[in-house]
Amino acid sequence: MHAEIKIFEDKERVAEAAARRWFEIYKESVEKSGSFFVALSGGATPRLLYRFLSRPEMAKKIDWKRVHVFFGDERSVPSDHPDSNFRMAKEALLAHVPIPRPNIFRVETEVSERREAAFRYEQRLIETLPETDDNVPQFDLVLLGVGVDGHTASLFPGTDILQQKKRFFDAVYVKQKADWRMSITFPVINHARHILFLVTGSDKKAIIQKILSPSRSGPLLPVQMISPLGQAQMYLDADAAGKIETDSVATKPNSNDPVSP
Repeated sequence: MHAEIKIFEDKERVAEAAARRWFEIYKESVEKSGSFFVALSGGATPRLLYRFLSRPEMAKKIDWKRVHVFFGDERSVPSDHPDSNFRMAKEALLAHVPIPRPNIFRVETEVSERREAAFRYEQRLIETLPETDDNVPQFDLVLLGVGVDGHTASLFPGTDILQQKKRFFDAVYVKQKADWRMSITFPVINHARHILFLVTGSDKKAIIQKILSPSRSGPLLPVQMISPLGQAQMYLDADAAGKIETDSVATKPNSNDPVSP
């Protein structure tokens, strides 16, 4: 997985820079097609990003009627549950900006059969998003994180969904979590126009080192299995970056923004 790496002082600076990048991609997408299709992520750093976007000075620059919000993955919990990615995004962003309700596409986690819920969400992707030439729904931007085990979205090591090539959104039982998740799959991630990873915290340092210096033996981590056809960027804070050897990554950090790790 090749991505442009940018390193910032702390998670607040990561979130602020991500908000600026989100806005740039929004403007580019609206100028190109009249709409902006984004897949949101859960997690603490995305929450900070959403709060930046909801600030009046930023929110007023966005024509929210042109923004269409989806979710890259979701936990199998009610939409008002504290662990719900939808609830987090609603509380941090969606409830504070004038986005039309029909432009918000949440996973129907109230459907008891998880695979049916995933199938319904896949149909929304197919019906709503523009398609690539090879008939894959295409997001303008997919936001992703990276777990300490190398998972991204709800694509966890050792799960069947990693081999899914035909479905665009699927349900998966994650043994490590003893729970069901629902997630976009590699075809959708790979075909996105832009992918933006947000990774912060010292607990991510070891996995970032492993991702950027992959071993030639053993299976790839889920995040290493991403093969973006568009632009991929990874925003790190100094704690997560550790002592990255910049010649081991596809693109060196931007000297204007980062703090040297």
